[in-house]
Amino acid sequence: MQLSCPMPKFDFDVITLGHGSGGLLTHKLLQSGVFDVLKNELLDQQHDGASFELNGKVAFSTDSYVITPAFFPGGNIGELAIYGTVNDLAMCGAIPQYLSLAFIIEEGLPMTEFWEILSSIKEAAQKANIRIVTGDTKVVEKGKGDKIFINTSGIGIIHPKANIHHKNIEAGDKVIISGNIATHGIAIMSVRKGLEFETTIESDTANLNHTVEKLIDRFGHAIKFMRDPTRGGVASVLNEIAELTQLGFELDQKAIPVDEQVEGACEMLGLDPLYVANEGLFLAVVKAEIADEFLSLLRNDENGTNAAIIGEAGTEHPGKVLLKSRIGGRRVVNYLTGEQLPRIC
Repeated sequence: MQLSCPMPKFDFDVITLGHGSGGLLTHKLLQSGVFDVLKNELLDQQHDGASFELNGKVAFSTDSYVITPAFFPGGNIGELAIYGTVNDLAMCGAIPQYLSLAFIIEEGLPMTEFWEILSSIKEAAQKANIRIVTGDTKVVEKGKGDKIFINTSGIGIIHPKANIHHKNIEAGDKVIISGNIATHGIAIMSVRKGLEFETTIESDTANLNHTVEKLIDRFGHAIKFMRDPTRGGVASVLNEIAELTQLGFELDQKAIPVDEQVEGACEMLGLDPLYVANEGLFLAVVKAEIADEFLSLLRNDENGTNAAIIGEAGTEHPGKVLLKSRIGGRRVVNYLTGEQLPRIC
C-alpha cells in the first residue's frame, strides 16, 4: 500500500521485547511512531486516559482482532480494527466519536509491517471521522502471539432519531442486506488455501457509519434493527433475532446477493455463504412501507450498491429462520455450529 506518512528511522528493524518494557525503546516507539501518526489534542496529553465531554445518550463497544494473516487482499488488521468497532457503534444507532487502541505485538514483527498497520489505522480513523484518544502497547515473546493482536474500544453518541432494538421488530417488516455476502471470509480463505481466481477477491472491510447516519437521518424509527453480520455470518444474526423476538424469518435465496467468484469458492470449499463472515456490510430490519425507498437510498451509497431486500419477518415458525431455495423448496437455516472459519477478524 502507499503509506500516508514516511516511516521514521528506528534503531531496530523488528519489534523487540524492549519495545514493551516501558523504558527508552517504548518511549521512542510511541514518540516517533504512534503519537506522531495518530496525533490529536486528546492523545497528545499522553495521560493514562482521555478526558472529554459527551452530550446525549451514549453507545460503547469493544472488540479484539486476531485475524490471520494480518495482511489480506483488500486490507489489514489495522483498518479492520478501526472499522470493526466503528461499525458496531453505528449498528447501535450511534455516531462514533472516540476510540481506544491497544496493541499486543509479538517479538520479531518487522518495523515496516508495524508502520504499514499504523498508517492504515490513521487512514481508517480519518475516513470514519473518529479520534483515537488513548491506548496501550505490550510486546510478548516470540511464539507467544501471532505477529500482532489489536483491541479497540469506542464511544459514540446515539443519533436523536435512532431507536435500534430487536424489540421493535414486527411481523411484516422487511430484511435488507447492504451488499454481497461472504466476501471477507473468502478473501481470507483465498490467502490461506492458495486459491486462484480470475480476479482477486478482496475483503469488503469498510466503515459504515456515514452510510448509517444518512439512513437514520431520513427514516428514523422506521429502521427497527441493524447488525453487521461478522463472525457466524447472516444466518447467525437472523437466528439471534428470531430467538429474541420469537418471530419467524423467511429468506429468498434468489434475492441474496453473492459475488459469482465468492459463490464458486464457497461451493469448492463446501461452505454456505450464509455462514461466512462479512466486514463491510449490515443487515437492517425496516418497516415494509419504507423498504423500497430505503433500498433506493442505500443503493446510491458507495457502501450499498448491491443492497437487496432478502426476506421478511412473520408469525409462522416462531424463533426459526427458513430459506426458500432457488428451485422453490424451503429449509431451516440453523445457527452456525462449531467454528467454520477460524481467525477471520
